[in-house]
Amino acid sequence: MPINLPVLILLIGSVLWGLTWIPLKYFNQQGIDGVPLIFIAYGFLGLLLLPVIIKQFPLWRAGQRYMWLILLLGGIANLSFALAIVYGDVVRVMVLFYLLPAWGVLGGKIFLKEDIDKTRWVAVLLALSGAFLVLGGFQLFDAAPSWVDLLALTAGFALSMNNIAFRASAHLPVVSKIGTQFFGTFILAVLLLVFGAQTMPAISNTNLGLLIAFGLIWLLAATFATQWAITKLEVSRASILIILELITAVVSAMWIAGERLTLLETVGGIMIIVAAVLEAFRGDGSEAKKNLREIR
Repeated sequence: MPINLPVLILLIGSVLWGLTWIPLKYFNQQGIDGVPLIFIAYGFLGLLLLPVIIKQFPLWRAGQRYMWLILLLGGIANLSFALAIVYGDVVRVMVLFYLLPAWGVLGGKIFLKEDIDKTRWVAVLLALSGAFLVLGGFQLFDAAPSWVDLLALTAGFALSMNNIAFRASAHLPVVSKIGTQFFGTFILAVLLLVFGAQTMPAISNTNLGLLIAFGLIWLLAATFATQWAITKLEVSRASILIILELITAVVSAMWIAGERLTLLETVGGIMIIVAAVLEAFRGDGSEAKKNLREIR
């Protein structure tokens, strides 16, 4: 195996995630609301992997409490992220979503009893302070954050907790956990449709085919590329490379969609990126082995 193959695969996966906003925005512009969009894309993914989940049931039966957590947390993360991207400014959503280091550190301390040194506390403080600036600084107290902001924050938090569940269940089959996460997204979308949050629109055969292909090819490839590469790299190196997802999303949205950040938002975004870099450089080989099952 070429020594740089995992790096290349992880970079490809990160770029795919960073560009996910393009098809999501496209389908929405075609008249497909966020919930139906997620229902179709993630529904086919969940159904595709359902036979594997059932087949591997004897392997994860004893740890099914983790599977329930992954189904719920992974479902919330995917649903919230997709909806935030569809209805919000890509740059702002991605910056708020990337509070992952802060949530990951705090979650690791609470649930996994991990030690937090001064560097990690600095990363948490930087990330939270950066989010405070992105949300408007002290103007945040004049008006509540928008529902899209809350979705972006929820997505990052849920994904961090989902990653902790992945780490705590390293003995369970990875494919089953990924499939369960997809299936959880599908179930939540079904519930929203049933309770009338949005309705299924008329979708042309062309757009339906593209949407199914987006789920089965793009989302599946991005997920497995990231997952496979992380199992081959030290967590410190992988965490740095994954930041390419944020950079790709921000640069492409500014270039293609003409989005811009205010000076305050830019400073906040830089603080969040620095926090992610600090957290990444703190990792070592032993920690990487403990994080082999962490995705994105």
